[in-house]
Amino acid sequence: MTASATDTGTGAERTVRGGQRDVRKTGPGLVVTLTALTVLLVLSVMAGLAIGSVQVPPGQVWGIVTQALGADWAEPDWSRARETIVLDVRAPRVLLGAVAGAGLAVVGTALQALIRNPLAEPYLLGVSSGASLGAVTVIVFGVTLFGPVSLSVAAFAGALGALLLVYATARTGGRITSTRLVLAGVAIAAVLTAVLDLLLLTTDRGNEARAVLAWTLGGLGGVSWDTLWLPSAALLLGTGVLMAQARNLNLLLAGEEAATTMGLDVARFRARMFVLLSLVTGVLVAAAGPIGFVGLMLPHTVRLLVGGDHRRVLPTAALGGAVFLIWADIAARIVAAPLEIPVGVLTALCGGPFFLWLMRRSARRTDERGTA
Repeated sequence: MTASATDTGTGAERTVRGGQRDVRKTGPGLVVTLTALTVLLVLSVMAGLAIGSVQVPPGQVWGIVTQALGADWAEPDWSRARETIVLDVRAPRVLLGAVAGAGLAVVGTALQALIRNPLAEPYLLGVSSGASLGAVTVIVFGVTLFGPVSLSVAAFAGALGALLLVYATARTGGRITSTRLVLAGVAIAAVLTAVLDLLLLTTDRGNEARAVLAWTLGGLGGVSWDTLWLPSAALLLGTGVLMAQARNLNLLLAGEEAATTMGLDVARFRARMFVLLSLVTGVLVAAAGPIGFVGLMLPHTVRLLVGGDHRRVLPTAALGGAVFLIWADIAARIVAAPLEIPVGVLTALCGGPFFLWLMRRSARRTDERGTA
């Protein structure tokens, strides 16, 4: 082994050991953060069940939910209509918001580590556009090859194809840079979106085309208990695997050479993770439409709270993303009531300025390193 490789390996080892010490040192802080976010998530779910065009008092929401769970602690003082609104209309929607928010935050966290780019995010890299094109193709042509999961399978294939295409395009000519990656993602997303729009314009099913067009803006209103299980399973699978691979994600932060020296097959690891992240993104997009910037904002926000170790970032980002998207959906329901704004519009209004700020900060840091 050469001296430089030895130095790199030693540096990577120090990074891993430092991360382990950091986890032990900040353990109580992490527990407090996760506990606070869990409590906030429960309160957010209750708020999502109570707030809407028909206001349901929090006490009645609590009574309806606990009774549905089998705890008859009080005499029902609510109407059958309110019970239906809470359990059959709002509950699946709120839970999908939590699942989609958590999943997008986790996927964004992993992408930023895999590509070593702070601007990486499913929406910006064209992954969501690829998933949308796959899903819309199934809808327009009525493909049912895989039965009830045909939409999710097509969205997964589109997400994986878009991610691989963006990565290959950005890597052409040498090392990947932030600018090249973002430009490749924007360009490919534009092409995929144009193809999607062409499909919608040329389809002869007008009513279906309008419904799909509304879906492409991102929304949580079309979910039911029968369809909620698939995105929930994708979230559990993705988060579980990523937590098991947190050490390898940490190794990539030290650079590809250091990760290789520590025994990680970077190319194979990236390939497996790309498949996993495309699967999670495809299922979430099939359920909720393309909702952007959640995977960009939440990872950066939670790193300010718990540091950069993915054993801390991943669960914190999942809880934070769930809380964020629930409240974004609540705002989408009440800001222009009785008109409902697609939740993807609100996340874009929040994420656009955040993206510009992040680009300015990255450029400023690059200039500082260049003049140092």
